[in-house]
Amino acid sequence: MTVVLLHGNPETPVIWQPLLAELGRTDVVTPQLPGFGCPVPAGFGATKEEYVAWLVGVVEQIVAEHGPVDFVGHDWGGGIGMRAVALHPELFRTWACDVLGLFHPDYVWHDFAQIWQSPAGEEYFETQLATPAEERIALYEMIGIPRATGEQLVAVADEVMSASILALYRSAAQPAMKEWGEAIGPAGTLPGLAVIAPNDPFVRGEDLGAEVADRLGATCHVLAGQGHWWMLGDPVAGAAMLREFWAQAY
Repeated sequence: MTVVLLHGNPETPVIWQPLLAELGRTDVVTPQLPGFGCPVPAGFGATKEEYVAWLVGVVEQIVAEHGPVDFVGHDWGGGIGMRAVALHPELFRTWACDVLGLFHPDYVWHDFAQIWQSPAGEEYFETQLATPAEERIALYEMIGIPRATGEQLVAVADEVMSASILALYRSAAQPAMKEWGEAIGPAGTLPGLAVIAPNDPFVRGEDLGAEVADRLGATCHVLAGQGHWWMLGDPVAGAAMLREFWAQAY
């Protein structure tokens, strides 16, 4: 079965490189969100619904040749992916997600998201892009992204990515995520894994995420000592977690 790993914001598939090395599989696909280090299709508005439709199209092509996929979503990759799972569970064999808290009715967007959803969002990214690359790389290191990965992310950060981030987050202002959460039920028909990184300050995985996982009948796995970028912080533990989950699911 094909594994699909979907990154989030402000990322590209490079975040998966250490985990890919540990998994040691040849049947893994790492799609790249339009606008995140790559062009956007003509007419693509970068809203959450458009990203879901894009992902469904990607997965449909894989399923046509290889059958339902094992999906792993991080950050917005998890948010977009879980919506796709809820809408089209027949395309998926299993799912794993590290942002289930987004779908809880009590979830409040983190501070960065609230800036991006406000009129101050454009100024935020103008300032970011004007900041020397070395300073941005250092900031990534401070929040848990290794220097080598940070260098690759900074190299592709541009106005297209900034506009995509703003459009995506603005389309997801509450109550949009609460509404997605109310419709997430069909994901519970598949084996699911809630990835809980206790030091993640963005998604409240330990409480809100765990409650959503319980509602869906999903397994919870706590990656001790890890934060938002667990796949970079401890790829060995991440790979072991996924292998165990897949083995138990089927």
